[in-house]
Amino acid sequence: MSNQLHLLDYLVFGVYLVGVSLYGYWIFQRKKAKETNTKDFFLAEGSLTWWAIGASLIASNISAEHFIGMSGSGFAMGLAISSYEWMSAATLIIVAVFFIPIYLKNKIYTMPQFLAQRYNDTVATIMAVFWLLLYVFVNLTSILYLGALAVESISGLPFLYCMIGLAVFAIFITLGGMKVIGYTDIVQVIVLVMGGLVVTYLALNKVSDHFGGSGVLDGLSLLRSNADDHFHMIFFEGHKYYYELPGMAVLFGGMWINNLNYWGCNQYIVQRALGADLATARSGILFAAFLKLLIPLICVIPGIAVYVLHQNGYFEQELLNAAGVVKPDRAYPTLMNLLPAGLKGLAFAALTAAIVASLAGKCNSIATIFSLDIYKKLLRPKASELEIVRTGRLAVLGAFVIALCITPQLRQLEQAYQFIQEYSNYLTPGAFALFFLGMFWKQTTSSAAIIAAALSIPVAVAFKLIPTTPMPFLHRTGWAFLILVGIMVLVSLLDKRSAHNPKGLDLDPKMFRVTGSFAVLSILICGILAALYTVFW
Repeated sequence: MSNQLHLLDYLVFGVYLVGVSLYGYWIFQRKKAKETNTKDFFLAEGSLTWWAIGASLIASNISAEHFIGMSGSGFAMGLAISSYEWMSAATLIIVAVFFIPIYLKNKIYTMPQFLAQRYNDTVATIMAVFWLLLYVFVNLTSILYLGALAVESISGLPFLYCMIGLAVFAIFITLGGMKVIGYTDIVQVIVLVMGGLVVTYLALNKVSDHFGGSGVLDGLSLLRSNADDHFHMIFFEGHKYYYELPGMAVLFGGMWINNLNYWGCNQYIVQRALGADLATARSGILFAAFLKLLIPLICVIPGIAVYVLHQNGYFEQELLNAAGVVKPDRAYPTLMNLLPAGLKGLAFAALTAAIVASLAGKCNSIATIFSLDIYKKLLRPKASELEIVRTGRLAVLGAFVIALCITPQLRQLEQAYQFIQEYSNYLTPGAFALFFLGMFWKQTTSSAAIIAAALSIPVAVAFKLIPTTPMPFLHRTGWAFLILVGIMVLVSLLDKRSAHNPKGLDLDPKMFRVTGSFAVLSILICGILAALYTVFW
């Protein structure tokens, strides 16, 4: 087994790299607006089809932490980690039905803009600064770090070269604006799914060969019979992984807060649908929900396969770190290094596609918030459309310069991904409380929103520090959300003006009506989820 690419792998990867770049340039030239404007650059207004929106949502979401981290979790805890993917499918349906109509009706471009319209500029500015700091110093650096680490482990190239190469490729895609990102993401998704399926096929075939089966279907059946403890979705108290996935919280608790905030109130994600009409946006989000059902097949199953093979004498050295301890996160790179020349290049291209799409999507959101919610609103209110777009492009470059300076420092952390997830989630309960009450309760006041925004991080930190025994982060998320909602409700009710709040949204029930085809497909997705949780309870 080798952690280096062969000539054929480089050729396959080169075809992918050149193909995506040329396609992106062609899209940029073909769909370039006659006059540069912010709607076109940041939202690709009206030009993204439903399948482009759906593919872009998934491409932006899937990155190295899925291929590497989720496969590692599959090795360690099994199919249960799929809850993050499968519950996201249900969440996307709710976002399509209830959140997107509100954004589109109010002509929202950015999440801070919504907060400014619903509350005031103070709330919007506080959250815009929080989001920018989170996106640049945590999210962008984490994607770049984990991506470069994954590419290094597979290709054998130095970490620094991997980091710079991913950044340059992502910058090229990002500077073309949301149209280029959206349409190149279609290619990225096709490549990452094809490459992921190749690795899954190899893993299942190897399991089948070891136990005398015949083909990948036998391999899938043999996985469950040889690792039954890895095919349960719900962990109850006392299980060694209860802290990571605390029982019913994945179905009825903090997982919903986490997912609804990510998919419904996150500039990085929602931006893909904000430039489309309602029917197109909903269709794209539903397409993303279907794709979410498939992600565990290419990200979790390979990890379980490596676990079964390891239990039967394979990969005894490949999974060990320098201290001689088995590292689950080495499961996916170990499988990829078994691929023959050519196919390894395809899998490598899939991993790169996932990383670059996430980097590009994240940076476009950074540029959007900085340009529209900081630069135009606070620094240059009279800035022209062209100036704002140029500022957005400079923000992209600035964000990557900062990320490239910080990313190498993450190598000093023992568990960078867990650290990043932990501290990223401190903003989730407060942010979702602002959006949830802002959308669906007219009496919520600006004063209540400012207090909740200010208390969001302190409340989350308090739940981390106060308990004498560790509290699962999904429980902390749920409790922090309920406390912040309670505070907002109390503050709003104490304000006599809240009963006739002029900032409250008037929601027409007709906004939330869906077509028959949307309803049928949504029921189908929910039925598949119910079946999966019933079979693998």
